[in-house]
Amino acid sequence: MSVLLDGLSLGAIYALIALGYTMVYGIAKMLNFAHGDIIMVGAYAILTLLNTTGNPYIGLLAAIIVCTIFGIVIERLAYKPLRGASPLAVLITAIGVSYLLQGVAQLVFGSTSKPVAQPGYGSVFLFGANISYTTIITLVVGGIIMAALTVFVKKTRTGHAMLAVSEDKGAAQLMGINVNRIIMLTFAIGSALAAFASLFYMWQIPSVQPTLGAMPGIKAFTAAVIGGIGSIPGAMAGGVLLGVIEKISLSIPAVSNYTTAIEFSVLILILLVRPIGLLGKKRREKV
Repeated sequence: MSVLLDGLSLGAIYALIALGYTMVYGIAKMLNFAHGDIIMVGAYAILTLLNTTGNPYIGLLAAIIVCTIFGIVIERLAYKPLRGASPLAVLITAIGVSYLLQGVAQLVFGSTSKPVAQPGYGSVFLFGANISYTTIITLVVGGIIMAALTVFVKKTRTGHAMLAVSEDKGAAQLMGINVNRIIMLTFAIGSALAAFASLFYMWQIPSVQPTLGAMPGIKAFTAAVIGGIGSIPGAMAGGVLLGVIEKISLSIPAVSNYTTAIEFSVLILILLVRPIGLLGKKRREKV
């Protein structure tokens, strides 16, 4: 049971990161491969405030602010000028932004891994196993955030505008929707979610380095594709599925060394059976 709950906890982290990928792709039709490095930015913000105040939650608040600002600035400076450019140009720019963030982090904080001294959170005995409070907090907070985001998109005027832009930017603009503002807001929300993922991921791996967000970013993107890129429920489902698979694989000594290979094999198998992902929707394009 503890392995399953740990898997759900890790899956919630992947889902939070995957939501950033899938929202940006669904609305702006671009893959923001620098999104994983926003997690690294949030982690350094948390580490800095944690060393100063000793309170990780103040660090989380700072990370939310910093990550949101970074997301908006990156969208404005790097991606907005490429609106209407070829997907290849946008992809290369995203990769460049990713390496830029890693390089700046190395210059500012150094290239070595920095340990994170966290207060002890303890554990509780549930379902016949000792479950850490960090796992419970990750599950509860992650679930609340994902539910709140779903309600926001489906029930609010801004959420409806996001859905309209994702369907047809031109038609949405004719209806009076500020497309640039909606895309900027999407980057801001995705980056704020990455700040939460920074804290939760640091609870699992208590260290920070400039390449911290590389592998979680790739796995979260994998989760988004498994669930159906562009689908918010799909990103959640894909993240949880990938987290559970990873923790179960790590708990089995015979296959633990092949955990990453197993995860990407699942991606290939799902795409072979259902190319649009588990919860992806087929779209008809007029030509």
